[in-house]
Amino acid sequence: MGERGSRLRDLVLFALLGALTFGAKVVMMGLPNIEPVSLLVLLYGAVFGLRALYPVYVYVALECLLFGLNLWSVNYLYVWPLLALIGWLLRDMDSTLGWALASGAFGLCFGLLCAPVYLFTGGWAMAVGWWISGIPFDLVHCAGNFVIALALFKPLRRAVERIPF
Repeated sequence: MGERGSRLRDLVLFALLGALTFGAKVVMMGLPNIEPVSLLVLLYGAVFGLRALYPVYVYVALECLLFGLNLWSVNYLYVWPLLALIGWLLRDMDSTLGWALASGAFGLCFGLLCAPVYLFTGGWAMAVGWWISGIPFDLVHCAGNFVIALALFKPLRRAVERIPF
């Protein structure tokens, strides 16, 4: 397969992975702040490196198309790529517990990571108030991310690494 075929294969793969990420989130929307997105973004970062940005931004685009644009849309432009970067930095880690802790820590910090947008739009009081009021949701996000990554990171990584890319 030539370079053009390889690029087409990558385009299709990353579009499908972004759509899969979005679909997995939609399926779990009934459980507030318990989502597979963090796991998948970490996984994509660990396996695909910088190319993880393709499925991440497909996911973000689908979020914006379905749910519209709002302040959270801006958050998603930097929060999810940051998690992919963390996945890339930890790519050599073999510990399931380590991946679960990384995913859980991200969930715990999610509100704090999103607060800068509220700082620029509403000042310190809005940013701090928004972050503090979301701490219970961040705790649930942390626990959900931890459990999901503990159960699924290694088997999903083995499966994704078998994809010819």
